[in-house]
Amino acid sequence: MWFARRPGMMPRMTGSDPKNVDKKNLTVTGRHSEIPKPHVGIDQQADGVIIVVTQAFGPGGHNLVGISDVLFDEYPAVTVGVRTPDGREGLVHLSPLHGDARKKGFTDIAPGTKCELYCPECKVPLDVLGPVEDGSDANYRALYLTDKLSDGAVVMISDVWGHFHSRIVDDMELLSYWAVNLPD
Repeated sequence: MWFARRPGMMPRMTGSDPKNVDKKNLTVTGRHSEIPKPHVGIDQQADGVIIVVTQAFGPGGHNLVGISDVLFDEYPAVTVGVRTPDGREGLVHLSPLHGDARKKGFTDIAPGTKCELYCPECKVPLDVLGPVEDGSDANYRALYLTDKLSDGAVVMISDVWGHFHSRIVDDMELLSYWAVNLPD
């Protein structure tokens, strides 16, 4: 996995026993030949920070980034299946840029419609992480950032159409908040 850390921050260890280290998702710095493929990229530019989701897994472990040819600013879309209460359904291609509300595909849905979100590969509904705590009827649904399907590394998206509340949690930290407040 790849994302920026503030200078001086040390990675958290789950214990001193080497078998507790998640070697598959371990990032090693320095002169090493193996660097894991990133799942979230942080690009600090003159006009701010851009967070790009580069892989996102559904509940069946399928990577939903790049399964279509849809691109947003040259980045492959995150594709999810959407089913409305009246039985209509289709694929929605979401921008992988955090905070970017652009969508393509099946988008003829009235704002405020509660939708079922599912993996387009296996048709399994996306896991419910809990309610969006804003008084709406929306729930957060999970797009996992690793194939371990852990809610400690997840993109949380609302299941109500037009309800633009999403969060990115990585290593149990609210990455979207941290990146916006990244010190110079």
